[in-house]
Amino acid sequence: MLLRFVDVWELKLYISGLGKTIGIIGGTGLDDPEILEGRTEKHIDTPYGKPSDALISGKIKNIDCVLLSRHGRHHSIMPTNINFRANMWALKEEGCTHLLVTTACGSLREDIQPGDLVIIDQFIDWTTKRHLTFYDGTNSCLPGVCHVSMAEPFCAKTREVLLDVAKKLGIKCHSKGTVITVEGPRFSSRAESLMFRSCGADVINMTTVPEVILAKEAGICYASIAMATDYDCWKEHEETVSESSHFIIQSLYTINLLPGLEAFSIAAPLLWNNLLSEVCVATSF
Repeated sequence: MLLRFVDVWELKLYISGLGKTIGIIGGTGLDDPEILEGRTEKHIDTPYGKPSDALISGKIKNIDCVLLSRHGRHHSIMPTNINFRANMWALKEEGCTHLLVTTACGSLREDIQPGDLVIIDQFIDWTTKRHLTFYDGTNSCLPGVCHVSMAEPFCAKTREVLLDVAKKLGIKCHSKGTVITVEGPRFSSRAESLMFRSCGADVINMTTVPEVILAKEAGICYASIAMATDYDCWKEHEETVSESSHFIIQSLYTINLLPGLEAFSIAAPLLWNNLLSEVCVATSF
């Protein structure tokens, strides 16, 4: 019987005394050196190639954190070309036990207004060109097939922490939502947008899949903060999604998120004492 990936890394964490480390995957603004104390950068390689950018390590209120820019710090990598497997492998190897990720999205619901936060709890995969698993036979140290459960893809306890922090900070936040991830880089047609609404999706983006799937395979507790930047293009008499409006609101979102990251890093360990022992994944890493 093969050792599971999560077991190998948990053993390394125990031996090295690293404890819990929060990984943060985001975009514009998260490479601000003021976020982390004792900031260091590390360029690494993985069995799946190079991550999107350097891993930026440091502390937020004495909590170990590792930041990674999903699209590269200059936003030069389009969604299809993000090396999601290398990103996840690198963060796991750096000792990340929990991942807090940010994503801009389009709203598919009237009550999710531009500027609102959504703590996503489900996803629909509408991608077509992405590697969805570590177990595709390309890595000799990961033989076989991994059939991992996706009934609850996001970590419930980490989501609970996020909701509690949002409440304390007085931030308007939707407690759950289903995201549909499309291939991109183009935005939806109106017909597609209306279809996605009928499928039960609440928001739409281009990056949650396969990120959340790979985190599940790796045994990392994963939660996502989504911010609605627009109403996609389904809603009549509203400005349709555009790249300029998307980035303006996303930049404001990141600026407003920074105090929340600090509060999150303080509150999270209080609720995670027993979480790692409860994480069960069907991996064979």
